[in-house]
Amino acid sequence: MALMDFIKKQFIDILEWTEDGDGTLAWRYPMAGMEIQNGGTLVVRESQMAVFVNEGQVADVFGPGTYKLTTQTLPVLTYLKNWDKLFQSPFKSDVYFFSTRQQIDQKWGTPQPITIRDKDFGAVRLRAFGNYAYRITDPKLFHTEISGTRESYPVGDLEGQLRGMVLQNISNAIAGSGLPFLDLAANQVMFADALAKELTPHFAKIGLTVESLTVQNVSLPEELQKILDQKIGMGMVGNDMGKFMQYQTAQAIPKFAEGGGGGSGIAGDAMGLGAGVALGQVMAQNLQQGLQGGGAGAQAAAASAAAAAATPAGVRPEEVMATLEKLGELKSKGILTQEEFDAKKVELLKKLV
Repeated sequence: MALMDFIKKQFIDILEWTEDGDGTLAWRYPMAGMEIQNGGTLVVRESQMAVFVNEGQVADVFGPGTYKLTTQTLPVLTYLKNWDKLFQSPFKSDVYFFSTRQQIDQKWGTPQPITIRDKDFGAVRLRAFGNYAYRITDPKLFHTEISGTRESYPVGDLEGQLRGMVLQNISNAIAGSGLPFLDLAANQVMFADALAKELTPHFAKIGLTVESLTVQNVSLPEELQKILDQKIGMGMVGNDMGKFMQYQTAQAIPKFAEGGGGGSGIAGDAMGLGAGVALGQVMAQNLQQGLQGGGAGAQAAAASAAAAAATPAGVRPEEVMATLEKLGELKSKGILTQEEFDAKKVELLKKLV
């Protein structure tokens, strides 16, 4: 009877796993009613690892290669099964294969804005998204912590857990990067590197390694986005405030050239362009002085404007803007022609260069 049972058994000569491309991380070789033959062959392909488990205890781990199963290649299993120097009969053992290739284009993102701390703005709400890639590097740890005795463990079953790890560590990554909040959008690579570094020990606890991580977008609140746009504009002209004022002045000139009536409208346009409250006050004062006394005041203002236009190069930008305002007012009153105004405007612009 024992001989018949032995004959009915199926013996495994070759242990191998051909992945079917469905995104499987771990797969258990089907051992029901079968035993592994003494001297059998284990084939572990590139991007795979194999683990022998004896009665729930992880034994030997194999990387890529072809192995003849003997006591020399199975030292831990030999010890657990109390084999002597050589086992002769077939044996049962659970064999798990693990895919160690990169699992790419794994998405992460903030479904809702998350609140982070910033040294400049205090609490700030942030949205961000990107992708990452990882691989199994410690199959023994992955088996004991994640996949267990399941017949197979797909990539999809791990997505939610890993995405949660990413979101949980965003605040720490921002703090660790040393980047001010307004610089995050302009330094996404540095932010991604800091986030990957923050995630590394958390992934390692379950046998994984972060291979890459990208931050594809950082969405700032609207009010902070406006501040960032201004900062980018300043970066285009450097830290030279004189150059920045020249840029603002050049942007304001078309406003003055338009047929504006009242001085308040002109001043309002200038301030709307970012000239500032103080500059607006200077312009208003100069305009008031130029308009005092009716026609005589207008002539005096014209003379003052002409004198200002003839001043040496290097005048302050706010003085040029005040002069342009006077000229615009005189043009609107018919004291200066369009040609005269254009000529004076060219002269003033030359003094800013």
